[in-house]
Amino acid sequence: MVNRNRLPRWVNALIDAIADAPMSPIGRLAARRMGTPAPAGTIPAITFPERPIRVLIAPVNYSGQARAWAQALEASSPEISARNTAMDVPGGFSFDADLIVPVATFHNDADWQRRQFDAAAHATHVLIEAAEPPFGRMLGRSVEAQVEALRARGVDIAYLAHGTEIRMPSRDLRDNPWSHYADPEIYAPRDETLARRNIALLRRSGRPLFVSTPDLLLDLPEAHWCPVVVDLSRWEPAAPRTERPAGAPLRVAHAPSVSTIKGTHLILPTLRALEAEGTIELQLITGVPSAQMPAKFAEADVVIDQMRIGSYGVAAAEAMAAGCVVVGHIAPRVREIVEDATGSPPPIVEATVDTIEQVLRELAAGDLRTLRTRSREFVTQVHDGTRSAATLRTHWIDAGARPDTEGTSDASPR
Repeated sequence: MVNRNRLPRWVNALIDAIADAPMSPIGRLAARRMGTPAPAGTIPAITFPERPIRVLIAPVNYSGQARAWAQALEASSPEISARNTAMDVPGGFSFDADLIVPVATFHNDADWQRRQFDAAAHATHVLIEAAEPPFGRMLGRSVEAQVEALRARGVDIAYLAHGTEIRMPSRDLRDNPWSHYADPEIYAPRDETLARRNIALLRRSGRPLFVSTPDLLLDLPEAHWCPVVVDLSRWEPAAPRTERPAGAPLRVAHAPSVSTIKGTHLILPTLRALEAEGTIELQLITGVPSAQMPAKFAEADVVIDQMRIGSYGVAAAEAMAAGCVVVGHIAPRVREIVEDATGSPPPIVEATVDTIEQVLRELAAGDLRTLRTRSREFVTQVHDGTRSAATLRTHWIDAGARPDTEGTSDASPR
């Protein structure tokens, strides 16, 4: 990919103008590059078991979280049926969803969009992820227009932000000395524009707002933290962990899904040096399907997670569930947010680029059993889905605030 920081300003302005006008002739042409939709009628719309409360979460399912939240909601009450829809993006990670839609169908198949809208209008509640339009290019690809069409059918709406779509580069650069927005590979001006635009959209919606990681409350403080969810039984090692023999290297894993953001290049020289001297045994995990990750984490004593964002997410929770000690950088304010919300500080060992060597040396020389126990207890308390479902229900589903349904119509939008 081209590094946009190296392009002339007018070229970046042109790129942004095309992205901001998806229904223009050039925008329509760009959409065709997503491919040809599946044959007409072959991709179904979502369906719900008939229960009093029917929830749809759409349309991105990052890290499989939409499906996990849906399952947590169903587990919380026999009156709730919850489903999720996700785009199938070629080359992306493979996560289960209740309905996976090819990206070309999602964006370019007007028939599927209408059928999916009618199915979603049968829900009582729709949670929109990442400020993305749940019905592709319907109604000019406008999130607000699609939401108003659902509200006209009596559907209660809420929004959930996952990360980049509301994380403000200017705020992060001011507060975070390790901010990835300072990296020349990241084109921060576009992220700044989109974050400002999305935050404004969410605020003027007047709807309940949620975020998936606690650091996002720094950018959207009126939201509620809906913790990420992990399947504890899936991540628990098949066999009990055995302690490292005295003097054996510390088994360290790092899974840089996006290495620039996770800070891999900033710590890799230190990790290689520690490996060369026998202090650690390093496993870099790249390109591994989600289904194989539990076995990878079962082989590690320590998992190094985020070194730049100042928070933690799905990977750290999964590693804790697998019985690993997690090392990463969490900003002091984010640690306070987590402890205030849960009553427990996150048991993630603090390290920065400057301190990672000393932290790993201390862990290699110490006993990890207490940290492992605390980590497993924390992820069970905070990330098993119970707290997430309670948050969505307390601040949205059970709150009793339903949209005005005057003028409700059975017609589908075009």
